[in-house]
Amino acid sequence: MSKNKRKKKVSTAYSLTDDLFSLLEKNPEKQYSFKEIASALQLRETSSRNKLIEQLGLLKAKGKIKEPISGRFSFNNIDQPSYLGTVDMTQSGNGYVVSEEYGQDVFVHKSKLNTALHKDTVRFVLHHRGGGSKAKAEAKIIAVEKRFKSRFVGEVEESESFYFIKVSDNRMTQDIYVSKPSKIAVKQKDKVIIEITNWGSSKHAPEGMVIENLGESGLHQTEIHAILAEYGLPASFTKEIDDFTASIDISITDEEISRRRDFRDTLTFTIDPKDAKDFDDALSFKVLDDKWYEIGVHIADVTHYLKENTILDDEAYERATSVYLVDRVVPMLPEVLSNMACSLRAHEEKYTFSAVFEISSKGEIRNQWFGRTVICSDERFAYEEAEYIIDTQSTTIPPEVSIREDAYEIDEKVVTAILAMNELAKQFRSKRMASGAISFDKEEVRFLLDNKNEPLSVYFKRSGQSNKLIEEFMLLANRKVAEFIGKQKKTFVYRIHDEPDLDKLTALNGVVQRFGHKLDLSNIKDIAQSINKLLADVSGKSEQQLVDTLTIRSMSKAVYSTQNIGHYGLAFDYYSHFTSPIRRYPDVMVHRLLQFYLDQKPSVKSEDYEERCAHCSSREVLAANAERDSIKYMQVKFMQRYVGETFEGVVSGVTDWGVFVELQENKCEGMIRIRDFKDDVYYFDQAQYALIGHRTQDQIQLGARVRVVIKSADLDKRQIDLSFVEKMDA
Repeated sequence: MSKNKRKKKVSTAYSLTDDLFSLLEKNPEKQYSFKEIASALQLRETSSRNKLIEQLGLLKAKGKIKEPISGRFSFNNIDQPSYLGTVDMTQSGNGYVVSEEYGQDVFVHKSKLNTALHKDTVRFVLHHRGGGSKAKAEAKIIAVEKRFKSRFVGEVEESESFYFIKVSDNRMTQDIYVSKPSKIAVKQKDKVIIEITNWGSSKHAPEGMVIENLGESGLHQTEIHAILAEYGLPASFTKEIDDFTASIDISITDEEISRRRDFRDTLTFTIDPKDAKDFDDALSFKVLDDKWYEIGVHIADVTHYLKENTILDDEAYERATSVYLVDRVVPMLPEVLSNMACSLRAHEEKYTFSAVFEISSKGEIRNQWFGRTVICSDERFAYEEAEYIIDTQSTTIPPEVSIREDAYEIDEKVVTAILAMNELAKQFRSKRMASGAISFDKEEVRFLLDNKNEPLSVYFKRSGQSNKLIEEFMLLANRKVAEFIGKQKKTFVYRIHDEPDLDKLTALNGVVQRFGHKLDLSNIKDIAQSINKLLADVSGKSEQQLVDTLTIRSMSKAVYSTQNIGHYGLAFDYYSHFTSPIRRYPDVMVHRLLQFYLDQKPSVKSEDYEERCAHCSSREVLAANAERDSIKYMQVKFMQRYVGETFEGVVSGVTDWGVFVELQENKCEGMIRIRDFKDDVYYFDQAQYALIGHRTQDQIQLGARVRVVIKSADLDKRQIDLSFVEKMDA
């Protein structure tokens, strides 16, 4: 039922034939009598029942239904193959069924969804909507095989005798009916988590029960918790988990130290964001002989505390990743571990798992070692402080850069170490680029928040030399650990990245050409270099954010797997995630497997780990979506103060219901709905990925520069609506 008709439980106009088919298709093996059909369809009037008799006769004559026993009818699906697929809903209420079994995506009209919702697994048949030989095949869903989820987040709309829950996800075009009284007290405009108990039909809204009241809509805490709830992500740990964590012995003992390689007297430091609380990696540096160095990549030894087959390990696996929202981190591990025992804080002895390399000043590696260690970090630097050291080679950190209260002095040995490792990082990066790695250096949108979590301003975060220094040594450790096990042909957890899709790259090329750029797609081996040239060409230009985003979208998604195919984006034959076990469960699995194999144990079964890899990959996607939604929420909150003002932007998306525009000044994204264009009546041309005016034939394509006015900024929908002013010169 559409949202603007939510007060009516029964549609006033529906097809008797469609409802008859829906009933028979739900149970294709069942045989229904006339009375059973009439009752199920709620046909009580004589005229309606006569119409049903007529339809049954016509459909039987056409072979659409059958009458195996006199007076009993069933669906005739003998000559109609069915396929399995996943529903991908759009905001219009229509959708597509994505089906590997059928071989391509198929459009499904909202009237043929048969209660299916976004990401549900369904069985469908093909039918041709409309007449003529050119009528395209569309999907008709005959059964929902598996529900993607049964819990939703929405806002309460109260009437006299019932509630409707207006679901936040705009791909859910039906509201959910809740009878009064609700077991959990709710009121108008509350945001709630609701579980569907009856999935409804073409004529009835789904029904559900409220299982949690998140609070009043519009309040910051409510909205952030709602984002987590939408993706099934936890907002906190249970008391049982907290109690278990409190019982873990986090002391550092001489007995345990004796089992480890001791780096406490080796120069060691961390470089992290200035607001970081968990420090899961540190670097050690020692000068050897004749321009050779010993460099250690030391990672928090989470598995020393996180034991298998415990409720804490089960919880960490279920979460699989920390979630980084716009105003907070929802950690994978409780604070006792993530911010205390496992955090490599300066001047504290810590257990670590390390990758240690002997590296020449030219970047050659002659020896490597992996194993458990103990360290005591000498210094904690923010990226800005390390950047200052690289730029000035100074031993004095000035007050405007310092994350301490005042300026401070550092040892000359630290400056020497940072400068030497920065030179090595440049060499590693240069070799990666020459091997075909892709250089994504996308600006990250960040918000400066006040103490009430109100956005004061937008700023953009870009990696400097100090970020890249850390990145290159983390990449080195990840690659070498994966290579060490991979060459032994033992089961391992890899981070893999497939080659890009040429069709998507061709579409990308069509967009960037509008800005005067070009991708050379003639040779698959040279595509990475061509992508890097494109990214370098757009750097600092108004179209950079759009091109960076579209290029990332054209790439395959990196995932976890035991089946190694290498990492295309990094140009590595072997790659794993070893360096962040505080915030990623795959790194925990890598640590356990690495130690298992260092102890000369045989290879484990890949099937067990492949299932865990799939789980971690899917949780990573959920976390990324939640992070994106939290940024969108804050963008809307920020733009509320600019309603009525004019901005310039770039068209970042084109759909059949409107265009998305990214504002040039602050990277916030809003939508111009197709019905809101006043200069012409526009239609969507999918082939050209553009809106085209019926009268003028003017095109508004992806990448077009436009001037817009902020029409509204709706926090409930997390949506910025724009009004079109004019198209600008390219």
